[in-house]
Amino acid sequence: MFESAELGHEIDKATYRQQEAELREALLAAQLALKQRSEFPVIIVLAGMPSAGKGEIANLLTEWMDPRHISTLAFDASNDEEAARPPFWRFWRALPPKGNIGIVFGSWYADPLWHWNRKDSVQVERRIERIVRLEKLLTDDGALVLKFWLHLSKDRLKKRLKQLAADPRTAWRVTKDDKRVLKEYDGHSAHYQYLLTHTNQADSAWRVVEGWDANYRALSVGRQVLEAIQHHLARESVRQRRIEAAPLQPSIDGVRLLDTLKLGHALTKDAHKAKLELLQGRLNGLVRDPRFAKHAVVAVFEGMDAAGKGGAIRRVTAALDARQYRVVPIAAPSDEERAQPYLWRFWRHVPARGRLVIFDRSWYGRVLVERVEGFAAQAEWLRAYTEINDFEAQLDDAGVIVVKFWLAVSKDEQLARFKEREVVEWKRFKITDEDWRNREKWDDYIAAGSDMIERTSTPFAPWHLIGANNKYHARIQVLEALCDAIESRFQQKTSGKQKD
Repeated sequence: MFESAELGHEIDKATYRQQEAELREALLAAQLALKQRSEFPVIIVLAGMPSAGKGEIANLLTEWMDPRHISTLAFDASNDEEAARPPFWRFWRALPPKGNIGIVFGSWYADPLWHWNRKDSVQVERRIERIVRLEKLLTDDGALVLKFWLHLSKDRLKKRLKQLAADPRTAWRVTKDDKRVLKEYDGHSAHYQYLLTHTNQADSAWRVVEGWDANYRALSVGRQVLEAIQHHLARESVRQRRIEAAPLQPSIDGVRLLDTLKLGHALTKDAHKAKLELLQGRLNGLVRDPRFAKHAVVAVFEGMDAAGKGGAIRRVTAALDARQYRVVPIAAPSDEERAQPYLWRFWRHVPARGRLVIFDRSWYGRVLVERVEGFAAQAEWLRAYTEINDFEAQLDDAGVIVVKFWLAVSKDEQLARFKEREVVEWKRFKITDEDWRNREKWDDYIAAGSDMIERTSTPFAPWHLIGANNKYHARIQVLEALCDAIESRFQQKTSGKQKD
């Protein structure tokens, strides 16, 4: 892959100045069109050999275009806040919104590029898989991902480092890591080429540019950015594209999983009260256990309207210190959230170690309400199963305990609860016209929920299906499952589990 960058390219100053002026004008026009349409972001990943000009390229792009709509995203070693969460959390938080350009240094490639361990090839392969899935998610969502590798041959790297070290004004730029790369150039070059080859996807291909001549490097990268944005803008509107996908096939026997769930259970109010106090004490003790400081909890509550999600959540939070948890209610996305990939608004709520986040509705809206109501195209909600499973796998790898609850009631029980909410003064806020509209699509939601559970119940994040006609029974089941999940993680032998 690097062979194409080994040829000598040099552009004289006069030629450069003439071409630069034309390029700047065209880039500004393309950026304006990008902002006006605001249908996709542009993500420019800069990587390459030491001293190959990454910083210079970023500065030029910012100078050539309107800096108000460009963000430079530089990632160094993780700080305490970032280290307490899954590795990709900090990248998700910084993604540029639609219509904007993000220039990324020290991206998701930093660890496998610069901190790789020859003896730990499994770790490199795991990170490569995660990178491929991340970039596919971004490009499937419409993002334009441009990845540039600025290359220097061994001789030119040696000459560049020597030049920098000889000048007191630039000597600081030559680091121990730079010298190590030069000393072990062949081994590092082979590793970089392997990494680039295995992350070179059709929609996020690597563009190798020779980094020796600053004029050539600048014009080459600038032209490629311009052409890519123009090509992306020329496509049919992202919102208008509706990619057809093969439909999900019903089960052979026609039985839907949620139709088989037992909904009614016997538990009196007094028995519930006694069990509730014991379980709340058990949960409180678990989150104060020193071992919990190495973990976090994400609890997801889904289910039919009026199934008792709110009541169950209140019984959980009653056992916790208010400083330790946060409840995140999920409604229709805001304008800010619609300008980002679907999972962005959930990634930003991922808790740090020692904390709990409870989602009242969640990312499963993509395969439930958005599927049923037609807010998401078929291809979008079909691929969401894989995207969600990968998201939850990353949480699990980082020590986050993912506990998912589906609370189900019968259609008759739901109707009774709806009517009660209409007449009880302090419950009226719980019933809306949308609840009644959703009820008309009961069978569609049962089908969508059954498909969702079958495709996203995994060993690391299984679904807990709870018949909730008896609300007392449902609350006890939620607390028991939550406590069991935390205790189970405490008992795992962490030495046998590979972490990303």
